[in-house]
Amino acid sequence: MRAPPGAEPPALAPAAATARALLAWYTHAGRRLPWRAVPGGPLPDPYGVLVSEFMLQQTRVETVRAPWARWMARWPDFSSLANATLDAVLAQWTGLGYYARARHLHRLAQTVVRDHGGALPRAQAALAALPGLGPYTQGALRSVAFGEPAALVDGNVARVLARWHAVQVDVRQGAGRRAVWAAAQAWMDVPEASAHPGDWNQALMELGAVVCVPGAPRCGACPVAAACRAHAEGRELDLPVRVRPPAPRVVAACYAVLTRTVATADADSGDQEVLVGQRPAQGRWAGLWEPPGCEGPDAHDRLHAWLGAAGCDSPRALGSLVHVLTHRRYEVQGWAAAAGSADLACLGYVAQRWMPVAAALGITAGLSKLGQRLVELAAAPAPSPRPARARATPAEKG
Repeated sequence: MRAPPGAEPPALAPAAATARALLAWYTHAGRRLPWRAVPGGPLPDPYGVLVSEFMLQQTRVETVRAPWARWMARWPDFSSLANATLDAVLAQWTGLGYYARARHLHRLAQTVVRDHGGALPRAQAALAALPGLGPYTQGALRSVAFGEPAALVDGNVARVLARWHAVQVDVRQGAGRRAVWAAAQAWMDVPEASAHPGDWNQALMELGAVVCVPGAPRCGACPVAAACRAHAEGRELDLPVRVRPPAPRVVAACYAVLTRTVATADADSGDQEVLVGQRPAQGRWAGLWEPPGCEGPDAHDRLHAWLGAAGCDSPRALGSLVHVLTHRRYEVQGWAAAAGSADLACLGYVAQRWMPVAAALGITAGLSKLGQRLVELAAAPAPSPRPARARATPAEKG
């Protein structure tokens, strides 16, 4: 087994014994997930694997279970997904975040149907040419879905290999990233691992997810602690090396939740609807729906000028909230108002529609998470004013 550039010798225990121990642990202790094959069993459906890998990028397993099942029930293959509208795809992705993944997956399905007869190609060059497939996802498909000896590195695998090999630089970039990829490929050259490439790669990911975790690694429960140089040197908490990212950029924003009541058969009540606009096809939250809003230092003035022009008098303050993305921290002021003659095109939205409040808060609404938080804030009952405390009279004081 070759030692990866920039890393210490790959293992303190023999590589073959380490591979056997990890695979045995995975067979016994690995979580049974709906998109995974049983270790040692038949290969899983490539389409189901692909959908799971797109959903799992930067998202926890437990968050993905239910959305994956709903997705597979609605679009069980490339053909059905390719025929779906992008709006429906984005709505189905609600709650998973990073919506560019949904757009890439939709475009990939259309490409597979158009160019490959609806079946995911096995050739490495053909996989690499598909939209949205980076080196990690290509490695996952080749190893997990096709049983080919292909390496992969995600965040969990990078952490495991950084500790095993005592990589001294940040594994998310430059030399550190190259070192963990070289280590992953070196382990794939071990016959015991390459004979079961899908199980091996999933075992590495599973180890990082449940044992070799970031803050407090469970080294006492690790089946391959004897192969870990960081453990041997007592430096588990020091690795992987991480360079602190820059603080998110603060963005001021102001949104208005406009509602109307639609008459129903019950004359004493009605259904509440909320006005939402669709964001352009490019940029943050591309193609998603949200209550109308503005960003920037003058967001408050621009939004209130628009509300006045739309005839939305006396908006009610909803208060403020903070919404944090990877690189941005949104500091948001929310307002509520009754519907006026609102045209959202001047705010940059490409379409608008009225949506029942219950639907806007649903699991497949197609609203951004920030949009749903604003609707939820407006739909909550206004707090009752606290009664004034009666002033005691002289007799009562005495």
